[in-house]
Amino acid sequence: MIRIEDYIPIVGAPVIDDLKLLADKLKGKKILHINSTAVGGGVAEILNRMNPLLQQLGVDSHWGVIKGGEKFYDVTKKFHNALHGKQVEITKEEFELFIENGRMNALEMPLSEDIIFIHDPQPITLIDKKNNNKWIWRCHVDVSNPQKQLWQFLNEYIKKYDAAVFSAPAFSQQLPIKQYLIAPSIDPLSDKNKDLPEEVINSVLNKYQIKKDKPIITQISRFDRLKDPVGVIKTYKLVKKYIDCQLILAGGGASDDPEGLEVLEEVKSQIQGDEDIHILLLPQDDIIINALQRASTVIMQKSLKEGFGLTVAEALWKGKPVVASNVGGISLQITHKYSGLLCHSIEGAAFAVKQLLNSPSYAKKLGENGKEHIRNNFLLTRHLRDYMLLFLSLYHNEDVVYL
Repeated sequence: MIRIEDYIPIVGAPVIDDLKLLADKLKGKKILHINSTAVGGGVAEILNRMNPLLQQLGVDSHWGVIKGGEKFYDVTKKFHNALHGKQVEITKEEFELFIENGRMNALEMPLSEDIIFIHDPQPITLIDKKNNNKWIWRCHVDVSNPQKQLWQFLNEYIKKYDAAVFSAPAFSQQLPIKQYLIAPSIDPLSDKNKDLPEEVINSVLNKYQIKKDKPIITQISRFDRLKDPVGVIKTYKLVKKYIDCQLILAGGGASDDPEGLEVLEEVKSQIQGDEDIHILLLPQDDIIINALQRASTVIMQKSLKEGFGLTVAEALWKGKPVVASNVGGISLQITHKYSGLLCHSIEGAAFAVKQLLNSPSYAKKLGENGKEHIRNNFLLTRHLRDYMLLFLSLYHNEDVVYL
């Protein structure tokens, strides 16, 4: 089991000492995180690593997951797309189904902890059970341009909370409650991010019949249209005209995302007999993802919308050069031409990938800069500090709180 002291060689002893001091001030407070899935996606990944460390620090923090059937997750996928600005029709019956699912979950959950921390829209209606405790709503997605009808619906619940948390300044909204800007993070000691022996990396490549005889371009992400996997294949094909290379598109699914297999089939239809394109539907195995990232020459994240993009932080932490879309929280992680390359189109992405493949020393320098940027800003220890400061701020009346 990872101990909080194990992070000292990475972030320094003073950082860990600060966490212990903050945790001591939270003694006696019970905290409950709630989201919609225990497996798949960045929220579950962060909570899975964060809660044990909070408990080690002496903070009474737990994690609950709401229940929902297939129809509920069809509706919340519509919500997800609409929050990212897509114009989709959400019917009265779908809103009612969403509200009813929240009522059913509220009946099964006591929700009596001192602080209830709700993640994303799926459990948002639980706020109706608020009773002399503090409630936080955490939005992990890009809501810079949400569909108005849906945002007005959600806003009726959001304004009942004590605070809202967003990942980037562009996502904040006009709200009558306190807002906090807290970026997500990665755990440098998790299976997905820890150092791996070369033999482990090679065994994973062998398992998927991937050779190291030519440069590897990789995107790791759920098979979601907003991750633009088809655009990644088109980028690769443009690069391939000039540089012999191969592409890995790899990812799993999330239990609350019903569109994954449909998108996967769309991606497979783009291969057109190219044996250098490897489409991998992965099990929940972080060692495999880690190995694929470490084996890669260039890592892409060509999202059309992105709340943050943990795969960018993961790649940068491994010292890899990254080409990513200039959307959402990605620009918090990549300073163009310093810690990676940002793009706005398929052609721009292809140009950036070719530049990195043709200049290994430049690619190496970008990777080194990126790793230090992640160390200083986007590791789990910083995230723990921000959340504990947020919890403490709920019991003070200052109008402005800087984290």
